[in-house]
Amino acid sequence: MPEPKPESFQAIRGALKFYQIASVITGVMLLLLVTEMVFKYTPIHLELFAGGSGGFLWFAPVVEGVKGGLESTGNGLNLSMGILVAHGWFYVVYLFACFRVWSLMRWPFLRFILLALGGVVPFLSFIMEIRVAREVKAYLARREASSDHASTTPATEGAR
Repeated sequence: MPEPKPESFQAIRGALKFYQIASVITGVMLLLLVTEMVFKYTPIHLELFAGGSGGFLWFAPVVEGVKGGLESTGNGLNLSMGILVAHGWFYVVYLFACFRVWSLMRWPFLRFILLALGGVVPFLSFIMEIRVAREVKAYLARREASSDHASTTPATEGAR
């Protein structure tokens, strides 16, 4: 497997920082989405709204519709739908962040799939963020230490 070039180390650091931020935001959005789905699709049957007849923040019941699906009874801004849409769009940003780190580090494709799963498996983005950050930082430190050591070590008599 090819290794990253030393010229790309600065880009890797930037991509890692972007990935870390995207991982945390995506993980939080996913947890909000899972919570919203539990409220809506379990016997609780509630959706979160802002404004409207219920006040600043309130839960509205979700009822069985005429055509068989669930229908909201609330008015105002449907925050449950907003969480769904925001997570979906931010997942695209997260995938870009994963792709950037993956391609700069020249990892196998299976690693990209594992990174991408972090946006759809609750808590996985937090776990992957910690592991990837630790691994990439250690790799960069190890490579930079070896290149510094090689540049400061004088050549032996036979190598001159």
